[in-house]
Amino acid sequence: STEINAVLGRSQLPRLDANNQLRTRNLEAFLSGLDGSKFRTDFAMEGSSNYAFTLVIRDADPDYRDRVQAAMREAKVEHRRGTSGGGNELRQPYLRRLYPEEFKRYPQVDHVHFYGYYIGNYPSLAQARIKELTAFLNSI
Repeated sequence: STEINAVLGRSQLPRLDANNQLRTRNLEAFLSGLDGSKFRTDFAMEGSSNYAFTLVIRDADPDYRDRVQAAMREAKVEHRRGTSGGGNELRQPYLRRLYPEEFKRYPQVDHVHFYGYYIGNYPSLAQARIKELTAFLNSI
């Protein structure tokens, strides 16, 4: 960490609780707006600081995943494949060398690796924009 990181982090502390409440409200709106037959919506949220909307395609369908990803790119929806940590870490080269088959023991993590997305959740995000986003995703 650097001194500038410390200054930025400390300057945000007074707003931390309020921002976490806004992020939780945003996530609730996001999940309640998604079509549960297409996307997973049953996340445990208690105690979480939801800095991201975790979008996980319900079924393992590579063609649908590719359509969702292409549609998000075309619509300029900022996203990251996997999750904020990069998906299933057991599939990353530094661990695959040590534990080549271990990822197979974690099928849910593997599903998120291939069918999950990270979309930023900002405290200033308007509820109307969240509704637009979920309507867009449901239309794919």
